Amino acid sequence: QVMLVESGGGLVQAGGSLRLSCAASGGFFYGMGWFRQAPGKEREFVAAISRSAEITYYADSVKGRFSISRDNGKNTLYLQMNSLKLEDTAVYYCAASYGSIGRNRDNYNYWGQGTQVTVSS
Repeated sequence: QVMLVESGGGLVQAGGSLRLSCAASGGFFYGMGWFRQAPGKEREFVAAISRSAEITYYADSVKGRFSISRDNGKNTLYLQMNSLKLEDTAVYYCAASYGSIGRNRDNYNYWGQGTQVTVSS
């Protein structure tokens, strides 16, 4: 059974850093990415990465602050978040696909349960 389990969320001050992890099991994926959702808002794309890291995508809102990476030996996806802002507060979801990579929710078939990131002033 495919499982994606996020970890690393928590409470941080604005300007601080946090690293999220997504441990995958039951599959080995070509495209993996991060989405986030704040209360009352649509789930939005954050970043994505291909199997060999030959392709990376970032939302304009996080470019230059966040960095996506993966350790294929551990089958784990990461999101390094620096210079955090109040507007980064959201539940962050890991997503995965066997055959595609993109910036749209439809590019991904599997989803984790999410991890809460709260940025305080």
